Amino acid sequence: RNHLDIKRKMIAGVKRERDVDEDEEEEVRVKIGRSHGFEDKRSRHCPYLDTINRSVLDFDFEKLCSISLSHINVYACLICGKYFQGRGQKSHAYIHSVQFTHHVFLNLHTLKFYCLPDNYKIIDSSLEDVTYVLKPTFTKQHIAGLDKHGKLYRAYDGTTYLPGIVGLNNIKANDYANVVLQALSNVPPLRNYFLEEDNYCRIRRPPGDIMFLLVQRFGELMRKLWNPRNFKAHVSPHEMLQAVVLCSKKTFQITKQGDAVDFLSWFLNALHGALGGTKKKTSIISKVFQGSMRIFSKKLPHPDLPAEEKEALLLKAEYQEKMSESTFLYLTLDLPTAPLYKDEKEQLIIPQVPLFNILAKFNGNNEKEYKTYKENFLKRFQLTKLPPYLVFCIKRFTKNNFFVEKNPTIVNFPITNVDLREYLTEEAQATEKITTYDLVANIVHDGKPTEGSYRIHVLHHGTGKWYELQDLQVIDILPQMITLSEAYIQIWKRQDKDEGAESHTGA
Repeated sequence: RNHLDIKRKMIAGVKRERDVDEDEEEEVRVKIGRSHGFEDKRSRHCPYLDTINRSVLDFDFEKLCSISLSHINVYACLICGKYFQGRGQKSHAYIHSVQFTHHVFLNLHTLKFYCLPDNYKIIDSSLEDVTYVLKPTFTKQHIAGLDKHGKLYRAYDGTTYLPGIVGLNNIKANDYANVVLQALSNVPPLRNYFLEEDNYCRIRRPPGDIMFLLVQRFGELMRKLWNPRNFKAHVSPHEMLQAVVLCSKKTFQITKQGDAVDFLSWFLNALHGALGGTKKKTSIISKVFQGSMRIFSKKLPHPDLPAEEKEALLLKAEYQEKMSESTFLYLTLDLPTAPLYKDEKEQLIIPQVPLFNILAKFNGNNEKEYKTYKENFLKRFQLTKLPPYLVFCIKRFTKNNFFVEKNPTIVNFPITNVDLREYLTEEAQATEKITTYDLVANIVHDGKPTEGSYRIHVLHHGTGKWYELQDLQVIDILPQMITLSEAYIQIWKRQDKDEGAESHTGA
């Protein structure tokens, strides 16, 4: 029986690899022919190139054969856009070419073109735009100029777009992830790192580790979002989100609305780990977003104890204030409890709070009580290091056993010149030269807590203009309108030395 099982597995393996072998044999034959001065004359004169339909080509989805669902040796039919396995006789691509008289195919792995069923390689420079859409590449010179102009590009479908300011498909309920991906794609040092695959392709991961898939898919998505030669003015995050579902063990899904802050936290930490980062070892994530703070924590006696017992406990060592140092990738800002009251016309008035009021949590003096299942603590915080890009998460949702409540308080904030010097320790104030930040991304949650939808405001660095993105919709927006929204996540950029007060206000 064991021998039979082994034999069956070998036969299945041979069947699976047959198409690969046939393709490799063909490559060898072509190379031998070339070395003897022979080349198939048809290679440079394929009569079917004008049948290619670029308007149906979409390389954003998983590279699987539409019939066998295998990811081995997959070809795209450039006439109908479908994916098929293999190229040899009896393969799905071969049969499709005969059945539907579709003749031009692209190997999605090797980026080589073939004519089927004749089975010869196509060599033609007019196909370069197709390979570039499948796998965009960026030179250092191109990357260096991305934020220096606001040139509009025309997609193959005729729509104009700004690279980087591109809509993402909401496949079912993934707008919570889309806004985070769009925000991160507009953080220049992070974007620049992922636009060049050479920056991370040699990072070694343990055998069987799937987390590096996140890095690869995020890099691919970043290059698609910034591609100046797209066939359409929007991108589908399908492959990126499939990697998220897999790597998060279905904590985050495409079909179920999630929380943008939860996703951001998991995603940044997962990328940091997958790029070889640890608590001591840095990655591009920690270089861009990581700051540090001091946490002063004091244990409190149980509130139901008699006063004498409380006083006695407060003298013990475990109830004395302790200080610890901690790093952070984002700061959580607490909103004051929202008293919803009505005006004379019985209309609800939504409370407002200045940003600096909720930043006071980090001034080293303000104490806040934190309750755990067993114990209560008083804590205060003070910042010791500010990162190049600072992320604020405004705590809008409170969960209890029965339901989730949303705080609709509007946070009043300036778009530029937010100085955080007063939230630093004295030592840090002496060493941190620039402590002023400008807003570059603002994620908004609209609607009910468990349902609702997300949109994002992003600053285009090349033009200094603000844009609002919601799924596939992209519109320009006045900066004054941004502050009227229920901000949930914000990314702030530390001003450059030569920038000062001349940063883009847009107002």
